[in-house]
Amino acid sequence: MGTIDLKPGERLDDLQRNGYRIIQDPERFCFGMDAVLLSGFATAPDGGRLLDLGTGTGIIPILMAAKTRAKELIGLEIQPESADMANRSVILNDLGERVKIISGDIKEAGDLFEAASFDVVTSNPPYMIGGHGLQNPEGPKAIARHEVLCDLEDVVKAAARCLRPGGKFYMVHRPFRLAEIMVVMNRYKLEPKRMRLVYPFIDKEPSMVLIEGARGGKSRITVEPPLIIYESQNKYTKEIYDIYGF
Repeated sequence: MGTIDLKPGERLDDLQRNGYRIIQDPERFCFGMDAVLLSGFATAPDGGRLLDLGTGTGIIPILMAAKTRAKELIGLEIQPESADMANRSVILNDLGERVKIISGDIKEAGDLFEAASFDVVTSNPPYMIGGHGLQNPEGPKAIARHEVLCDLEDVVKAAARCLRPGGKFYMVHRPFRLAEIMVVMNRYKLEPKRMRLVYPFIDKEPSMVLIEGARGGKSRITVEPPLIIYESQNKYTKEIYDIYGF
């Protein structure tokens, strides 16, 4: 593993995968369970190319590098400070030959990358609609959580352009926007193929949805069994422990 200097406010977190660690700054934004669950839900072919839209500190490319034999994993991130942390985490984990972090806008992904050049596109995009009422809409946490700099359609449009025919799109989002997600994916010919709802407890409403689409796929979706996070207060279910690698 490489060595790296941390900047003020930063910390190193153990990812429980191949000894990999990640640099984060709690004052800016730290990855959550949604990113980990997305990496558990997504797949990538051996020797394939993966693009993560809005990669933040690079959590999904790093976890997918540990999980798959994809040859090239690219993270696109608009916030320079987050992209810098992601880059240094790549160096720290000696992943420079496979993982690359690019500073750029999701809306410009079609110009940054060759069309139909990726086997897989992943995204853990902002969930909340717009930035209305936010005290600091330009803050890093607001940008990560609210559709300030990009919206759902921007993400899906970019994924559709970058994916090869038959390529897979994986996204984690909120169930309250599921109807919109299906409509937008269909508009850009990313046919929903697989879906899984995530519940905090077995008797509560779902808090997340994991969804897979295929570019140009036929109309047929598989709804997988629910994923339950906790079996009791502060105790994860076995499946969550398995996904986290504990």
